Amino acid sequence: MAEPRRWAFITSHGTALIEVSRHPNATVREIAEQIGVTERQAHRIIGDLVEEGYVVRERVGRRNRYRVHAARPMRHAMMADHHVGALLDALRSPG
Repeated sequence: MAEPRRWAFITSHGTALIEVSRHPNATVREIAEQIGVTERQAHRIIGDLVEEGYVVRERVGRRNRYRVHAARPMRHAMMADHHVGALLDALRSPG
């Protein structure tokens, strides 16, 4: 029997955005570990999110701190009238 295909409801970009919102002081390595991608992929994903204005990167000493711009609209045309903050609120872990 063939191995079932693996897929997810939320993309790597979405999981990175969620992780950044939960842990704004996390390193890229920590974000990569949490979302299950390589550090190189995490750098690319976070770069995409910064470039599109979903994440702001601030230098604090020798580290980066990230801030999600929750008022940005969702990217898919069908959901463009919703902000990413609504998604993050819905998926926020308790506590």
